[in-house]
Amino acid sequence: MSNAELPRSVDPHRLTENGAELEGDVPLVKLSRFRGAVLAVPDGGLCRVHLVFSTDSERRRVVRGELEASVELECQRCMTGMLSPLRSSFELGLVPSDEQARQLPTELEPFVIDGDRVDLWTLVEDELLLALPAFPVHERGDCPATSELEALEPGSGDEQAASDSDEQRDNPFKVLEGLKTKH
Repeated sequence: MSNAELPRSVDPHRLTENGAELEGDVPLVKLSRFRGAVLAVPDGGLCRVHLVFSTDSERRRVVRGELEASVELECQRCMTGMLSPLRSSFELGLVPSDEQARQLPTELEPFVIDGDRVDLWTLVEDELLLALPAFPVHERGDCPATSELEALEPGSGDEQAASDSDEQRDNPFKVLEGLKTKH
């Protein structure tokens, strides 16, 4: 992809009529909603974007896109920062109203445009927010909390066998097992 900045505002009607393709970068520090959802944006953090504008067989204006960025998120196990790559592929129907958005087929997500311009950075920011993992966590071997928990876990062997016999003796559902066999 190019190192050029993706234009902020474009005419979606002209781009879809011409089947235009846009590539560029969006500076993550300029996306305030997104910045508030991540722990940090690496220095020079950019989102690389590729967009293809077209019309479908029903003459709907459509934009297909891919984006990728790297951000720092907070691991939900250890509550420390972790670098996380974000990638998204999407297909949006460009519509002028919520009413038309409801009429789109299920394979198209709606993006409501206001007038003759569309803010591409808002579109990219929305897709980045959707690409965030619900519960970001380090890989098991990379997480400091996981290694601390493994150190606290009881050992195997004799300790584990003693633990198993204690569990069988103190099992509160043991009585229910006897009732089940009587029927």
